[in-house]
Amino acid sequence: METFLSPFGEIQLARWPQRKMELLRAWDAADEYILNHLHEQAVLTPDTSKRTLIVNDSFGALSCALHSFAPDNWSDSSIAHMAAKENLKANEFSTDLNTIESLQDLEGHYDVVIIKIPKTTSFLEEQLIRLKPHVTKDTVIIAAGMVKHLQKSAFQCFERIMGPVTTSLAKKKARLLFAEVDESLAEQVSPYPTTYIEPDVGVPLSNHANLFSREHLDLGARFFLTQYTEMPKNAKHVIDLASGNGVLGIKYQQMSPDAQISFLDESYMAVASSKENYEATFPDIEAAASFLATDGLRGIESQSVDLILCNPPFHQQHVVGEQIAMDMFLESKRCLAQGGSLWVVANVHLAYQAKLTQMFGNCRTVDSDKRFAVMKVIKR
Repeated sequence: METFLSPFGEIQLARWPQRKMELLRAWDAADEYILNHLHEQAVLTPDTSKRTLIVNDSFGALSCALHSFAPDNWSDSSIAHMAAKENLKANEFSTDLNTIESLQDLEGHYDVVIIKIPKTTSFLEEQLIRLKPHVTKDTVIIAAGMVKHLQKSAFQCFERIMGPVTTSLAKKKARLLFAEVDESLAEQVSPYPTTYIEPDVGVPLSNHANLFSREHLDLGARFFLTQYTEMPKNAKHVIDLASGNGVLGIKYQQMSPDAQISFLDESYMAVASSKENYEATFPDIEAAASFLATDGLRGIESQSVDLILCNPPFHQQHVVGEQIAMDMFLESKRCLAQGGSLWVVANVHLAYQAKLTQMFGNCRTVDSDKRFAVMKVIKR
């Protein structure tokens, strides 16, 4: 854990999941800028009671610093919610944090709204549309992000849905946005989820706003589907790990109707999309699948799985790296039964085969092209 100094106090913070020799901090300059502004402008003071909403707090830096104001924490990330509670616990603060999942409805009105601007504008649009009925012209809305990640479309999104936007000077490569609420702007209807038809599955696939490759099937997943004829047909418990819209697990269920499929993703929107798509594809199947928003395979019993299908992510928020995939592979080894297999699709340049061989003692490339490789390992 590292010490985070803010005008609201000194706290200890760690990224989640915690790893040995972690080189990245659990906060950024945008978090620091927000907290300094709140303090300098006396937006939140000990003698005031203002209903506060924190949006997209990555690891709980804002929720911990402002814990005394009992903020609500609204996020699409189950990992972010876990991190906030773990960091509150580590600082001996109350862990009774009101966490709100991204697709849950907000309640009442907020006096202060603090937004970390997300990576995708579609997700920001969905959040602002959902937020608009819960703010007034008197609500203080402060958004923040690192300058290199701020897109013009984010500014336009605030102006179209909320009202006029002004910006701060950049400090430590971070910038604040101040949105005013124009109550004359009509509340908008969300355009999400969107759908497309995937011929290899045969049904429309629903995709909520924060899904990767929301407008069409991810090319890696498409290549993966071409290899299903090589896959074991008798697996009883199958996991679609980092499920996204659930296409990998749904396709396996079509091939093996008796399999029990579990769809896991850290995104609440991804899990919702998986569930909606599964139920649309199999309206007559009861209790054949389960759906869980979690960190990797957290919550899955050891040695209980016959087959894991994985198109692993390569980023956590704006940070790109292979550590998330490595954690998923190690957890897969724990959860697989003896003789069970892990099937992975990945960009060929990531060179996962050597790492999988080191972890499992074996790895075979089922097929590859110029961009992707499908790899299979067996737990022995």
